[in-house]
Amino acid sequence: MKLNEKQIKENWDDLLGRITHQFSGERQEKLLAMYNHFADRMMFAPASSREHYHNCFPGGYVDHVLRVMDCAFDLYNSWMMQGAHTDNYSVEELMFAALNHDLGKVGDLENDTYIPNESEWHRKNQGALYTVNPKTEFSLVPDRSLFLLQHFGIKYSWNEFLGIRIHDGMYEEANKPYLVSFNPDSRLRSNLPLILHQADMMASRVEWERWKYGENGLQGTRTLTDVSQDKMMKHVVKKPVSTPKPTPKKKPTPTSQLNSGADTSKLFDELFG
Repeated sequence: MKLNEKQIKENWDDLLGRITHQFSGERQEKLLAMYNHFADRMMFAPASSREHYHNCFPGGYVDHVLRVMDCAFDLYNSWMMQGAHTDNYSVEELMFAALNHDLGKVGDLENDTYIPNESEWHRKNQGALYTVNPKTEFSLVPDRSLFLLQHFGIKYSWNEFLGIRIHDGMYEEANKPYLVSFNPDSRLRSNLPLILHQADMMASRVEWERWKYGENGLQGTRTLTDVSQDKMMKHVVKKPVSTPKPTPKKKPTPTSQLNSGADTSKLFDELFG
């Protein structure tokens, strides 16, 4: 799977358009400033280093981010339709986490994470079209993502922090304490990280299938292209409302009335007269 120059440019414009449409105020300004700062690098960055992973080609990173955002929005609606709790996080928080979940793959402030692999043997026999840049200091991708956001003065909520931090799910050992808990008080309070992880897995699988089997007619569709936040929210499904069953009223017994402080003289006669 490869993208031509026109597709790479269209994806980049789509990404900037989503930032403009779905965020506002100072946050929007700082996001646009950061993304434009990395434009020359980010626009052509791959999403992975090996062709049998996902989107290992120029422009693969942005293509992946757009797909994760679409998958996250679709999955949010699916979770809501099944009655999942959605009151303790917002769609904007989910979109912010999806937008920036892999930001660290771009690299640090000066160097790309991935550079073309000069070894023809590795390219041919291992599909390792890129290799990790030795100039870039090691970091887990989510940690570098969060560092870059704070470097550019972009504030994020706890939901957004946690969504980005553990979006790799159980593929990252450091995430296990967040995801495996036998104590109800330490379980995840929000479903946002779970939805984002599923969205990332779905997008990566679709991208692998494009490499393995070739692109089909649906894999290139975009859900949120040129969609404002107001218009997007109109497509959020209405949460099913369950009607509580009426509680049958119990006829009070003399004993219960006595315990509740009713007329004791009458009750005494009923009970012992």
